[in-house]
Amino acid sequence: MVVIWGANYSVIKRAFLEIPPQPFNAIRMALAACVFLITIRLAQRRARATRGRMSPIFYTPFPLTRRDRIDLFWLGLVGHWMYQLFFVGGVARTSVSNGALIIGATPVAIATVSALLGREAIGILHWIGAAVSITGIYFVVGRGASFGGATLGGDLLVMISVACWTTYTLGAAHLIKRHSPLYVTGMTMAIGAVPYALLALPQIIATNWAAVSAWTWTALVLSALLALCLSYLIWYIAVQRIGPAPTSLYSNLVPIVAIAVAAVWLEEPLTPVKLTGAGLVLAGVFLSRLGRKMTAPEPGPEQSGG
Repeated sequence: MVVIWGANYSVIKRAFLEIPPQPFNAIRMALAACVFLITIRLAQRRARATRGRMSPIFYTPFPLTRRDRIDLFWLGLVGHWMYQLFFVGGVARTSVSNGALIIGATPVAIATVSALLGREAIGILHWIGAAVSITGIYFVVGRGASFGGATLGGDLLVMISVACWTTYTLGAAHLIKRHSPLYVTGMTMAIGAVPYALLALPQIIATNWAAVSAWTWTALVLSALLALCLSYLIWYIAVQRIGPAPTSLYSNLVPIVAIAVAAVWLEEPLTPVKLTGAGLVLAGVFLSRLGRKMTAPEPGPEQSGG
């Protein structure tokens, strides 16, 4: 997931030269939603053929309750439509450094809300690790970042996107206890893709699609299949297995992969300061994982994933 999301920054940066951000995002969300819905249908057929002998990642036999349907609906709106809308709009109006720094606060936001809601017991090493990681992100992308002024509107939009992602991650945690990560991710993606595409429709119509190169079409398809379908599925498998706060901390590794890919592909320079920051991010993730191993209880039958 980290490798895919990190590489995706360079991919879409190139693609945006030919397709505006919102139409690009609307098309890839629609494609990802279609792939999810087809895969969910195939998983259901396979489950019937094998009498339910499938991995809970792809299928669970529990029926949808009224609350489940309501939760899927609002999570689709918040976690896909609103998140993507505010994220893409914010990044377009602020600097890369500002955006990356704000997004780097996502693990802290998720851990804080999770602790306040009593969902997870967050140990001291997790908080230390989160602080070390955010410091590392500052060294990687934040030196020279300036908040306010011309970038204030974009900064606020990215902050709202972080709140949307935090809500989405924690809000779906109870759903994936009964339903598969494939189903929860796919249905919420499909729900969120509809209003997103409708809002982006005027820009989609105005885009000169005939002038889009084969490379950019390939980048759009791969971004949909890998950055949305596969990576979102991995995200919720991890939330199901290790919890929201530990999962979110790994997102701090995304800027490290992003600068490494950009250095090779886009020939952006790697400086000693950036390498130092990368080391701090890795150290922070290690500290947080170490703290979880020291405090985690022995898994019972319901925690083992079997």
